[in-house]
Amino acid sequence: MKKAVILLSGGIDSATCCAFARKGGFDLYAMSFSYGQRHSIELESARRVAGFFSVKDHHIVNIDLRAFGGSSLTSSIDVPKNRNVENEELIPSTYVPARNTIFLSFALGWAEVLKCSDIFIGVNAVDYSGYPDCRPDFIKAYERMANLATKASVEGRKMEIHTPLLFLSKAEIIQAGTEMGINYEITHSCYDPGPEGLACGFCDSCQIRRKGFEQAGLKDPTRYSKQPISEGLQNSA
Repeated sequence: MKKAVILLSGGIDSATCCAFARKGGFDLYAMSFSYGQRHSIELESARRVAGFFSVKDHHIVNIDLRAFGGSSLTSSIDVPKNRNVENEELIPSTYVPARNTIFLSFALGWAEVLKCSDIFIGVNAVDYSGYPDCRPDFIKAYERMANLATKASVEGRKMEIHTPLLFLSKAEIIQAGTEMGINYEITHSCYDPGPEGLACGFCDSCQIRRKGFEQAGLKDPTRYSKQPISEGLQNSA
């Protein structure tokens, strides 16, 4: 089986990305990051997802993006709540400067060491919070750069960035993952969970997750600190 490096956050998208890579016949090598984010709960979820897929190796890389902050996930800025997530003209404070560029660079380095040509990332250009590093143009540009900057590409081994979720809605992602056997209870999405790890229910990520399950017609297994009010919502706190 070919090897693939998977960027694994522990959320719905990265877990589903693992499923697509496994379905494509790849051995999975997962990479997660302790980057100074507000909480470590997502890393616990990443470990659970890695175990669920029996990845060959799982690296948790320590980097300090709090050194320059600039995001409500890496500084004392409040996480926005009850925002209109469909207003894609506004980039929220949860955007972490250059995060996907940084993460892909680490994944690219590990891929070279593993002598593999395939990197999977669960970016999505449909149901997202307007982050510029989730756009198709960014991925294409990064892939071009990767094939200019690596010994592997110079020697004829082309690097490919796989984005199987890029044009899927959150509901379509959840439906696809469910069909591939994912238990989404092991995933975490909330930007600002409570001390017991319960999701807040009101940040962008919680809103997008809830809407995705609702539109997919599936029960949301998320445990919320306070049940958000949403017409037709099928999950319970």
